[in-house]
Amino acid sequence: MLRSVSPVLLVRDLERTVAFYRDLLGFECTLHGEPPDFAVAKRDEAIILFSRAGDDPRLVPNWHVVDKMWNVYVRLDDVRGFYAEAQERGCPIDYSLGPKGHGFLEFGVTDPDGYDIAFGEPV
Repeated sequence: MLRSVSPVLLVRDLERTVAFYRDLLGFECTLHGEPPDFAVAKRDEAIILFSRAGDDPRLVPNWHVVDKMWNVYVRLDDVRGFYAEAQERGCPIDYSLGPKGHGFLEFGVTDPDGYDIAFGEPV
């Protein structure tokens, strides 16, 4: 039985990334390594993993390759409530909450490395 999936994002500045997901999206974050080179961000059943990659020029968000393509898509039960919370926390919204052609009500944010993270709920 498959239980979950945890995408791994390669990031330039691990502490900056952790601050973004913790402070602006409400994830609980733990750092690993000395000095830290890996982090786990968890909120409810959603888990995103991060690995420090430094300034490698090969780090390119998906939307730089395929127009309007996310790096992570998080499904949730109350996208309207989470959207309001993200706005209250001051999270930069990439695109506003709205219905999409694939049957989801969703919005997106862009993290410090330019990754587009979508949050959606089936309609």
